[in-house]
Amino acid sequence: MVKGILQIIGATRSSRLSQKDRDYKNFIELGKITSRYLVPSIFLVRLTLGIMVFSVLLIYTCRRRHISIYENIEVFLRGNTLMPIRYSYKDIKKMTQRFKDKLGEGGFGLVYKGKLISGSFAAIKMLDKPKGNGQDFISEVTTIGRIHHANVVRLIGFCAERSKRALVYEFMPNGSLDKYISTKDDAFSLSSNKMYEISLGVARGIAYLHQGCDMQILHFDIKPHNILLDENFIPKISDFGLAKLYPNDNSIVTITAARGTIGYMAPELFYKNIGGVSYKADVYNFGMLLMEMASKRRNLNPHADHSSQLFFPYWIYNQLIEEREIEMDEMTNEGKNNVKKMFITALWCIQLKPSDRPAMNKVIEMLEGNIENIEMPPKPSFYPNEMIMEDPDVKSNEIESETNVDSVSFIEEDPTQ
Repeated sequence: MVKGILQIIGATRSSRLSQKDRDYKNFIELGKITSRYLVPSIFLVRLTLGIMVFSVLLIYTCRRRHISIYENIEVFLRGNTLMPIRYSYKDIKKMTQRFKDKLGEGGFGLVYKGKLISGSFAAIKMLDKPKGNGQDFISEVTTIGRIHHANVVRLIGFCAERSKRALVYEFMPNGSLDKYISTKDDAFSLSSNKMYEISLGVARGIAYLHQGCDMQILHFDIKPHNILLDENFIPKISDFGLAKLYPNDNSIVTITAARGTIGYMAPELFYKNIGGVSYKADVYNFGMLLMEMASKRRNLNPHADHSSQLFFPYWIYNQLIEEREIEMDEMTNEGKNNVKKMFITALWCIQLKPSDRPAMNKVIEMLEGNIENIEMPPKPSFYPNEMIMEDPDVKSNEIESETNVDSVSFIEEDPTQ
């Protein structure tokens, strides 16, 4: 009997040990299953949630940035009493027949031909995605919205509807001056006298920007692409996206980035030791433009036969000093005198130091005056302390030959400056 009881007790203990072993084994198996399936699943869920949260935050930040840009534009528009009309994007689409007729394009966006309710045509510039708090849009509306001059393009209206922004200008049927310079197409050829008249109109427009407004307006991008011609070939200065406003008593202005177009930009925007930035930067732009108009060719010509002609103003200066006849189209004596005045005036305008350049009212005086009353300027220099060789075959590596025609503002600026 005792033996039987001991067997029962031993069996019970054995049963309890076996149960513990089974529980332990089950726990181990559960751990293996958990580590194999559950932990990766939890990690994957957490990773997915993290990516989703990051994406939401990124989208929110980007949307807030763009909303901030739109709000800046809206605040600006509400705070300014502007003569131009405000159009909706729906109006813009209707005026352009859903952007059917493209007139041109540039770094800012595309330009389309549109028709106003009045029946007259307009040029509608659709701006690209906003940048720098919408500074280009604000700058253009601020400046051109207050200008009324025969030689400045008129801003009819604008659209500012979220990311859709457009500027509506009077239509210029003869396009930009660019296509009339160095053209071989007789249909786009203008006489030297007509070029002279256009140059006077542009000079008057710039003089008005500098002295005829409540605020001094510096354009910073005077070039053939930005001179538009109406049906009578009257020139109109356009594209004020890089323009800045300053008090009229400011002789030197502060900018935080070089702005303009390579080939036309004033040297003081790069070299700070030759003088401060002022309205004389526009005078330099005009001088480079005037040189091209007088010669009907580009100032920077990498395909010139002689390296001395690579930077055209050097060659022109030598021809004038040596009193050589500059080969041009057949002209009357009056036409030859007008072209010569344009060349000499241009050489004054592109002097290296801003202090050596004339103001625009003096430029107009030189263009309108007698050729005998205009003195020859010093030989132009392209760099500070540049020594120009008198040898007609100047080494080409002494002269910069960049021909990029895109307008640039190298870093974003605060539009309130």
